[in-house]
Amino acid sequence: MAQQLTESAKPADTSPQEVSPVAPPVVKTGRKGFLPFRTNTWDRFFVSVLCYVAISLLWMRFVEPYLFPHNIWIAVILSILLGAYIIRRG
Repeated sequence: MAQQLTESAKPADTSPQEVSPVAPPVVKTGRKGFLPFRTNTWDRFFVSVLCYVAISLLWMRFVEPYLFPHNIWIAVILSILLGAYIIRRG
């Protein structure tokens, strides 16, 4: 009985040369930029936000007390420029 099921499951009159294997689909997720991993737009946006936080904290700790008191806008502008570059080219 099992032999009949396996024989009937095979298509008639086909040889191994005629059956072509189906290649797995190629999935392209993201792109490769200067970041060391494949990213999509939201990944690059997230990296930009992380850079914004890091630049702001470093600015407030090391630069603002000594060079530019009460002027965080320079750090904000630098962060926005870096974020735009990361989202565009990252």
